[in-house]
Amino acid sequence: MSQYKIIFTGPVGAGKTTAINSISDLPPIKTDASASDMTKSRKASTTVAMDYGIMNLPGGEKLHLYGTPGQERFDFMWDILVNGGIGLVLLLDNTRADPFQDMKFFLDTFNTFITSTTVAIGVTQMDLSATPTIDDYHFQLNNLGLKPPVFAVDARVKSDVSLLIQSLLYTLDPGLEG
Repeated sequence: MSQYKIIFTGPVGAGKTTAINSISDLPPIKTDASASDMTKSRKASTTVAMDYGIMNLPGGEKLHLYGTPGQERFDFMWDILVNGGIGLVLLLDNTRADPFQDMKFFLDTFNTFITSTTVAIGVTQMDLSATPTIDDYHFQLNNLGLKPPVFAVDARVKSDVSLLIQSLLYTLDPGLEG
């Protein structure tokens, strides 16, 4: 039985915990604590170590899903969590002040990992803020010389998260069937 590891990352409130919760075949393990800094203006609790879920694939394969903390003060967990991973799902919150700055920060921070694997990007909260658009994200990524898959997603919707994971897997192996 093959087992693979996918990492979910992004800023606080982008939907990492929610995405893993919506797609995991088992109740996910969460390490939330009460927010004690500027994060509490966005949400009551935040991930301090990781989130973990499992997605069972046809044929008995398993995807182990790890969500990173969004706050930089927990960045020591980022290097630990990417170890052995096959790809990165970057979630971005479209309501944040500068989602392009968030995107560039996480792409730069995880550059070594992304270079040896791949990345798929999901933009959340587009129902609350229609701009920037997905085309704007593509434009920014092209300026960085990158062409990863980018989708508007609702982290609460299993099919949206599944599409992100499928695009990531397809980028790794274009011969895969959905």
